[in-house]
Amino acid sequence: MSQPAGKPRRFRRRPGPTGTAAGAGERSLPGLMRYFLGLGTWGFGGPIATVGYMQRDLVERRRWLDRDEFLDGVALGQTMPGPLAAQVAMWVGYLERGPLGAAAVALPFIFPSFVLVLTVGFLYVRYEGLGVVQSLFYGIAPGVMAIIAIAAVKLARLTNRRDRRLWIITIVIATVTAATGAEIALLFIAAGLVMILIEAPPPFLRRSSAPAVVPVGLAHPVLPAPAVTGVGNTVALVLFFLKAGAFIFGSGLAIVPFLREGVVHQHHWLTERQFLDAVAMGLITPGPVVITAGFIGYLVAGLPGSVAATVAIFTPIYLGVVVPGRWFIRHRDNPHVKAFVRGATASAAGAIAGATVVLTRQAVIDIPTATIAVLCLGVLWRFKVKEPLVVVACAAAGLLLH
Repeated sequence: MSQPAGKPRRFRRRPGPTGTAAGAGERSLPGLMRYFLGLGTWGFGGPIATVGYMQRDLVERRRWLDRDEFLDGVALGQTMPGPLAAQVAMWVGYLERGPLGAAAVALPFIFPSFVLVLTVGFLYVRYEGLGVVQSLFYGIAPGVMAIIAIAAVKLARLTNRRDRRLWIITIVIATVTAATGAEIALLFIAAGLVMILIEAPPPFLRRSSAPAVVPVGLAHPVLPAPAVTGVGNTVALVLFFLKAGAFIFGSGLAIVPFLREGVVHQHHWLTERQFLDAVAMGLITPGPVVITAGFIGYLVAGLPGSVAATVAIFTPIYLGVVVPGRWFIRHRDNPHVKAFVRGATASAAGAIAGATVVLTRQAVIDIPTATIAVLCLGVLWRFKVKEPLVVVACAAAGLLLH
């Protein structure tokens, strides 16, 4: 007999195979929390690699999760905004113990990278004026640009494939972002609606002789900043990162254009250079790239700001799993949902590409930094090198060249 739609089903209690890691017997929420604490500590390599670790450990080795259950979580992560690895982790906890389980798994998964970011943020604030710190980030910044550029290309190729309509969306968003230097958040929604009108138009439009087009040019150039006049920086951080967390389509790096627009231009919390350093911190640490929010929060308002920004950025992601999760799994083949996600993800790839152009103007300032950027592009394009290793190599190059 099937479970009610609104109630998460629990894992079937099957013993793990012999020879697996210690503690790999029966599934339990404490066991999941221990596993994700470990994964959050050593899970370098980006979201795809981290999800691969989960499949290997939870599905194949420990058999804590059915393959279909795991793939449901991946499908949800590809549908809802948010970093894929964090969403799949929350989904696993949700299946075990509902919303409480999702939160219980998310906390240990995020905690190691948060502590590392907090530690680096403290040292960064204290020693930013030192020449050695400036030299480190002299080399890191162009390397980060290469990483982001490759991520934009991979996301576009994965999403757009040979669909010319999606490539047009990506190119338009990239051009607008690069030309204006601003992230046009409403264009993500407009791109999704365009694809709905093209691929799955409402019945009253299907008989129309000409295809309907959403007036993209009417989208406001920037999401309005929260009204925080007279409110402390911590509250402003919460409002801003709640908004940002709702627009991470396709990749954790999709948040970079949004953060730059809000953090550097709207609120003037950080300089361009400090923002690039914050992105680098998100790439160096294990776990989701969006932990960058914790670093930014610390620079703006210390420990309270770091905690507030981290909680705020993950709240929409958490709600996107526990609130509509079951509904999206049941309707993930709905043509309207699929069309909107395709359009929004193509837009995200374009936004990342456009932001890369803008940020590169700040990161590549001379021949040595241009050389670092080009070499990193070549290495990342040709070889499967982990991003943290690239950042560490760039830091060493910065020390040697600056």
